[in-house]
Amino acid sequence: MEIAAAASDKINFEILPFLRTYRSGRIERLLPAKPVPPSVDPRTRVSSADITINPNTGLSARLYLPPSAVMSRRPARKLPVIVYCHGGGFCTFGASSLPYHSYLNSLVAEADVVAVSVDYRLAPEHPLPAAYDDSWEALLWVAEHAYGVASAGGIDWRLAEAGDFSRIFLAGDSSGANIVHNVGVKLGEWGMEVEGMAMVHPFFWGKERMGSEGRSPENSKKKTMFNARDFDSLWPFVCPGTNGLDDPRVNPMAVGAPGLAALGCRRVLVSTAESDLLRERGRAYYERLRVSGWGSEAELCEIKGKDHDFHIIERPCREAAELLRRLAGFFNEENMKGSFWQRKDLEAGARAEGPAR
Repeated sequence: MEIAAAASDKINFEILPFLRTYRSGRIERLLPAKPVPPSVDPRTRVSSADITINPNTGLSARLYLPPSAVMSRRPARKLPVIVYCHGGGFCTFGASSLPYHSYLNSLVAEADVVAVSVDYRLAPEHPLPAAYDDSWEALLWVAEHAYGVASAGGIDWRLAEAGDFSRIFLAGDSSGANIVHNVGVKLGEWGMEVEGMAMVHPFFWGKERMGSEGRSPENSKKKTMFNARDFDSLWPFVCPGTNGLDDPRVNPMAVGAPGLAALGCRRVLVSTAESDLLRERGRAYYERLRVSGWGSEAELCEIKGKDHDFHIIERPCREAAELLRRLAGFFNEENMKGSFWQRKDLEAGARAEGPAR
């Protein structure tokens, strides 16, 4: 009995610094992900509140409002709405985790936007596509506020009063940026679009090595936070139904992956970090997008001398402030013409008017 009990406690799988699982079924999340309650942040004066989107699945989010949106119930200017997907390898962190709560406060204050940080379900308890499904549902819930209605959890008047729903953005870092891409693909498939997508250090991978990915950690001049073996093992762990590392959901450049030309947004910002092992994939995604026939605005922002998710994990620094300014500028660029329901509304209007005479 004692031998069996000891065996059940043996490590079954681990990927550092994310988590460790045991044969007994116990899951140990290793990153400091202390949840913090919503509040009025004393540093930025950003106000946050937790909202339930789907009580049946437990899907929730944290809503962030800048000071300009809480001074009056009916602000004079409607603000861009950011649907944010946090990182953490699909298996750690949450919308209420201290690093993300702190970062969203800074982002909302700097950009003067409204943000909805999605608390999607985590693997391995809820393997992919759970995170994709939750993020898609959260986006639909946000967009429905344009019409004064919202399914499942109902309408949130704070979001409805402050948000400009012709300027919805998807944003995320690491695995959250991967979610942004996959939701963007689905938008295109459904004939809809958001104003923009911001992907910071996106988690894309593949079977064949690209650039510096093939170098062993021992022979690499630059030590990176992760190595290729980490990403080789992470994807099948969080997505056990995958067909491998060239699954289009993790490798948008794989043969047979949906073309980027149909991506459902007007503008894209891809941000990479010079020392991040994933930078090659981020650059390749940007280059593929530019030649895909997509025909909209794309920009690449690379931060020198920094590693993966430095802006979340490290203390505030000059480079993090630089990235924050780039994101704020992206969300507030003038001449925004996109609308989440733009194509759908045009098609509905054409059907209502009947055939041209």
